Amino acid sequence: MLFFGNLLKESGKTMRLAKTAGSALNDVVVMLLGLTVGCSTQASEFLTFNTIKIFLLGALAFIIATASGVIFVKLMNLFLKGDKKMNPLIGNAGVSAVPMSARISNTLGLEYDRHNFLLMHAMGPNVAGVIGPAVAGGALLGFLS
Repeated sequence: MLFFGNLLKESGKTMRLAKTAGSALNDVVVMLLGLTVGCSTQASEFLTFNTIKIFLLGALAFIIATASGVIFVKLMNLFLKGDKKMNPLIGNAGVSAVPMSARISNTLGLEYDRHNFLLMHAMGPNVAGVIGPAVAGGALLGFLS
């Protein structure tokens, strides 16, 4: 079901369903999920300093991962030959926000050069940003148990 919306859109045969799934149906599902989570959680237990601290640490992690990815690609480009250099926007996609960070890299690349399609190149580090921490976490759990 994760790729159902993309399947509807890319098939080209179900444009009405794809538009509904991407707009009205998506809005209804988000509202229902928000309502059910909101009804089952008390504000006194959810909105605490620890929750705000976790949110801020997560935002800081995304900022550091994005900046370090771009800086690392720029550093790599210092050692690569002229036609082998990489677009620094690929480093932006190394965070685990699949597929949004790859889409942002592609959109920014297209703003500067309309023939610069980075989406497929950005999906590699984007997926690796999910798989790498999962493997590292599994290895850590294996060592601890």
